[in-house]
Amino acid sequence: MPFIPHTRGDVRRMLDTLNDGAGADSLDTLFDEIPAAIRCQPLTGVPDGLSEMDVTRLMRERSEQDAGALCFIGAGAYEHHIPAAVWDLASRGEFLTAYTPYQAEASQGTLQVIYEFQSMMAHLTAMDASNASVYDGASGLSEAVLMAIRANKKSKSRRILMPRTVSPLYRAAVKAIVEGQDIELVELDYHRQGGHIDPASLKAYEGEDFAALVIPQPNFFGVLEEVDLLTDWAHAQGILVIGCVNPLALTLFAPPGDWGTTGADIVVGEAQPFGIPLSSGGPYCGFMCCKMEFIRQMPGRIIGRTVDLEGKPGFALTLQAREQHIRRAKATSNICTNQGLAMTASTIYLSLLGAEGLERVALASHKNIRELAQATSKSGSVSRLFNRPVFHEKVLGLPVPVAPVLARMATQGVLGGFDLSADYPELGNALLVCTTETKNAHDIQRYADALAHALRSE
Repeated sequence: MPFIPHTRGDVRRMLDTLNDGAGADSLDTLFDEIPAAIRCQPLTGVPDGLSEMDVTRLMRERSEQDAGALCFIGAGAYEHHIPAAVWDLASRGEFLTAYTPYQAEASQGTLQVIYEFQSMMAHLTAMDASNASVYDGASGLSEAVLMAIRANKKSKSRRILMPRTVSPLYRAAVKAIVEGQDIELVELDYHRQGGHIDPASLKAYEGEDFAALVIPQPNFFGVLEEVDLLTDWAHAQGILVIGCVNPLALTLFAPPGDWGTTGADIVVGEAQPFGIPLSSGGPYCGFMCCKMEFIRQMPGRIIGRTVDLEGKPGFALTLQAREQHIRRAKATSNICTNQGLAMTASTIYLSLLGAEGLERVALASHKNIRELAQATSKSGSVSRLFNRPVFHEKVLGLPVPVAPVLARMATQGVLGGFDLSADYPELGNALLVCTTETKNAHDIQRYADALAHALRSE
C-alpha cells in the first residue's frame, strides 16, 4: 500500500534525476536488482474498502455479538471489574497522547506514572527492579528467555527448560521469537493427576546444562506449582529461574522473590488483570522484573528517581541509552515495546484498589471457582481432572467433545471456557474454565444450567 504522499509527477522527477541524469523507466526498474521471487506480491486476499457508514455498521454488529454474554474463558485474559475512574483518568490528554519521555524536563508527569508502576510491580513480585512494561506477557516471556541466555554466564548450552504447564500461546510466541537465535526449548512434561510439574521428574535433567527453568504460577491449568522445590533445584544446578505469573495471584501466594532459598531471578507476566479490558485480545501490557544483579540485561525502559541541582526530586530514564534499541546484536532487545497507555491504566487501577482491594478481588475469584466446580459436578457427568489446589481456573472433564458443547453454550449467552483438546489431547475432552470477582451465584448457576443443557443436547 503506498504511504508516501508523492504525486506521479514527483516520482517522475525523482527517477529522471537518478543515475547521473540517465533516469529510470519506473520504480520497478530502479529496484530491478531485487529478485522477483522475494518481492512483495499484490494483496489479493484483502477485500475492497468499505465506506465509513458500512464500517461503522459492521463494527457495531460485531460488538453486539459480545453484548450480554457471560464470559468464563480465562486462559490468560481475564474479565475483572474496572473502576470507572481508571479509564476516565487514563484517557486524559496528558496520558493518552503523551510521547516517549526522552526529554525528562518536559515529561515529569509521565515519568512519575511509569516509576510508580515499576515500584508497585517490584513490590508485588518481591523483586529488586521492574522495567516500564513490554508488549504483552507472551513477548515478555520471550524477552526473559533471551535475557537469561545473556545473564547466565555459567551456561554455554543456550537451552531452556520449558514446562508444558506454561500457556501454549506463550510457548508458541517464545518459539517464534527465539528459535531463529539458536536457542533450544526443552519440553518438560507435567504430572497427569496433579496437573503440575513433578519435582521428581527433574532428576532426569540433573547435571545437564540449561540457562533457565520457566516456572508458571499458577500454571495454565490454574494449578499451583511447587515453586520452592523447583526454584531450589534449579539454583542447585546453576540454572536461572524465570517466574511466569498472574500478578493478581501474588496477593494470596508467595511472590517470586520469596520462592525457595534465594527467590526467582527474572519474573514476567501479563498486567491485563489490572484495569485493562479484554478488548478482543489487546492491547495488553507485559511486565518484567528481576534481581538487581541482572538489571543491565533487562530490556525496555527503566525509570529512576533522583534529585536535581536544587535538591528537588525528579525522574529520568536510567541505566540504558536511548540508542540501545538500535544497536543491533549489542542491544538488550530489538523488539520490546512499552505499552504506555495500558501501563498507565494498570497504575491507576493498583492505586485505587490498594493491597486490601486486590486481595478481596483475588479471594472472590478463588471462591467463585470452587463454587462453580461444585455446581457443575452435581450431575455426575462432569469430572475434575486435577487434584491439586488452584487459583481461579479449573480443568473439567466432559463425557463428549468440548467444541460442540461450547458452541451450544454460546447460543445460551454463556462463553463456557477454553477447549484444551488441541493443545493437550492426552487429557481427552478437557475444558478450562475461569471465574473472577465479576461472577455471582446467579451467574454460576446459569453456567451450570447451560453446561447441563448443552450436554443433554449431545
